[in-house]
Amino acid sequence: MRLRRVVVQFSTACMAVSLLAGSAIAAEGAAESKDPVKRGAYLVNFGGCNDCHTPKLITSKGPVPDASRLLSGHWAATPTPPLPPSDVIGRQPNQWAAITNSDFTAWAGPWGISYAANLTPDAATGLGGWNADQFVKTIRSGRHLGTGRRLLPPMPSSDIAFLNDPDLKAIFAYLKSIKPIQNQVPAPMPPAK
Repeated sequence: MRLRRVVVQFSTACMAVSLLAGSAIAAEGAAESKDPVKRGAYLVNFGGCNDCHTPKLITSKGPVPDASRLLSGHWAATPTPPLPPSDVIGRQPNQWAAITNSDFTAWAGPWGISYAANLTPDAATGLGGWNADQFVKTIRSGRHLGTGRRLLPPMPSSDIAFLNDPDLKAIFAYLKSIKPIQNQVPAPMPPAK
């Protein structure tokens, strides 16, 4: 009886290791994939794009990305909470440099208020009218469509710009493959005087 229990436990442990190894191989496969959509999904998930670009559901474990609004940006219907006095957010040394809403989709700092963009392929409110070269130019320059307004914090465009063109184009391919969601993100607000 004892031997059978040990064999069952050993078999269960082997199955768990096998599943973990399979997950690691699947992740590695996505990382090395020749399919740009799979590679892009891997990079988006690894890069934490959902942290800011996906609205959250508040759970007992804290905020989690709302899969029904994947990468749709700051939800237009969400009111911006009142801000503390401007000297609290980045105007004085040793003070708060930035604050965020409970969704992590709106950020305030000395630059004003920035809202996470809608990265879905919705033609009216997202990236639906963009092409891969415009996306790459935006990331490389840190400016909207490569020539417009600056991308604002906390967007790590200078970090993402280190990716090579095939990786940036893979991210764009993935973003074009997800469900389009109509959500007009508010324009950034300048800092209060």
